[in-house]
Amino acid sequence: MRVALHVGQLRQTVPGGIGRYTMALARHLPAAGIDLLTFAAGPVPVPAGTSLPALTDLGRPHDGARYELWHRLRAPRLPFSADVVHAPSLAIPPAGDAALVVTIHDLAFLDHPDAFTRRGVSFHTRGLALAEREADAFVTASDFVRRQLVARGIDESRVHIAPHGVTLSPSLDEREALARVEALGVRPPFILQVGTVEPRKGIENLVAALPRVRREIPDMTLVLAGPIGWGQVAGLREAGVIALGHVEDAALEGLYREATLATVASRSEGFGLPALEAMAHGTPLIASDATSLPEVVADAGVLIPPDHPAAWSRAIVELARDDAARADLARRGRARAATFTWDASGAAHRSAFAQAVERPGPRRRGRS
Repeated sequence: MRVALHVGQLRQTVPGGIGRYTMALARHLPAAGIDLLTFAAGPVPVPAGTSLPALTDLGRPHDGARYELWHRLRAPRLPFSADVVHAPSLAIPPAGDAALVVTIHDLAFLDHPDAFTRRGVSFHTRGLALAEREADAFVTASDFVRRQLVARGIDESRVHIAPHGVTLSPSLDEREALARVEALGVRPPFILQVGTVEPRKGIENLVAALPRVRREIPDMTLVLAGPIGWGQVAGLREAGVIALGHVEDAALEGLYREATLATVASRSEGFGLPALEAMAHGTPLIASDATSLPEVVADAGVLIPPDHPAAWSRAIVELARDDAARADLARRGRARAATFTWDASGAAHRSAFAQAVERPGPRRRGRS
């Protein structure tokens, strides 16, 4: 089966979680028996030592301008043939005669429009409408989002759950991990929050909780590892807050290793890859009890309502002071994370591709 994967997200200034997902698919789908080609409008930067299978550069127009043409005119046509065109985001290419599979990560732009730019809400809303009209199959990483799509009227047989996997770098020894952290200007003890810095991530609740934490543990800091995204997040210059921006994987490995605990304070997640990464590293985790996070974390982390800073400060202090509880969560986290693999995700994607070819959706049925 020949699958064309759109990798344009990797060209964005902030590739974010979708970029990590797209790169993981490019690495792992061939092992699932997929004859994979990739495409984007313009050259694609990739991490050193990696490559994208059979990359086609669509040329100009690039990115946003091309996406507008795709959404408004369903043109220009893709210059290759494939059995399936896979859109790993809501930038929806015109699939032509191929089956179209679309990954829906979340519906946060509908649930929390105030956390997005007006243009972002408009773009994603148009992309979702196109997907609902044309996609032969959908992929999502959580049952939470699957249920949201079914509630919108999408046939549940067309929605495939493919949870993300996690890939760890070779383990660092204690000295090297600490050296990488200190090179960033960070010293233990610290709370680690990984991900794009934007309003729906709940970071302002962590900032509000931090003074109470520091009254009990004066040298505790909050480390934010991730680029600035949409919208304004208050408190990034407050005492004890260290906003690192984008962090390379090698340094991120050290942060996970040395953190006292990790948090995922989001109000809305379609999956919650930083939660999975924290568990895989054995970093004790406190996460929101919202949207998809409880199904990812299960009993391997402490779950807290997202908009209650006092509850977050209490949970952080209690966990930071309880060595046995942190050790127990580290053990549970590693065991839980081991059940999420990119091999399993690749197999689930292959099932979605096969169904899309064999049981076409409304667009291709109407044309036959």
